Amino acid sequence: MRNWFFILLFVLSAHSVFAQSAPKNEPAVIDSIKAKWGKVKNVNGVAMISSNNIIENITLSKEYSTLVTAIEDAGLTETFKSKGPITFFAPTNQAFEKLPAGELDTLLKPNHKLDLNYLITSHAIVGKVTVKDIQHKINSNNGEATFRTIAGTTLIARIDSNRNIVLIDDNGGQSIISKFDIQQSNGMLHIVNAVLVPKTKNI
Repeated sequence: MRNWFFILLFVLSAHSVFAQSAPKNEPAVIDSIKAKWGKVKNVNGVAMISSNNIIENITLSKEYSTLVTAIEDAGLTETFKSKGPITFFAPTNQAFEKLPAGELDTLLKPNHKLDLNYLITSHAIVGKVTVKDIQHKINSNNGEATFRTIAGTTLIARIDSNRNIVLIDDNGGQSIISKFDIQQSNGMLHIVNAVLVPKTKNI
């Protein structure tokens, strides 16, 4: 009888030790992090998170500091924070550097706010458009797809010989989508290597 008592005591003690050492809350913590962050994509060395809006994500990287300044000066910060959905073709700092000398400085002056607003919104279209959507529209329309921007300008999309998607602005200027399908809480972000300049404004 005494032997059975010691065996029972040993089993209960062992159960208590293992129960305390098991990481009971670990799976819940992992799930809550995933739910909060959503999908994470590395862009220029920065983790952009799908639960962030467009402004929150581009502000994370120094590669888009010129764009962030331009959006602020154009009075568009709240537009790109809104629920959307908006698909935004975001030029990098290097893209802005390709503009003719002095052009960006002129645009950033207060008396050119409307011109700057027009330029930035010529990079945005309504809806959440993936690269697959663009490719499908190109393939369904004899190799060319047309998109109307928020500014009312036109972007033409084609696929070049290197299988890149090329956006063509009203002036015939070309910009390649270099990074794509960066999900945002309020739309979709694609990175482009040149600024898309609308034709109907003197920029």
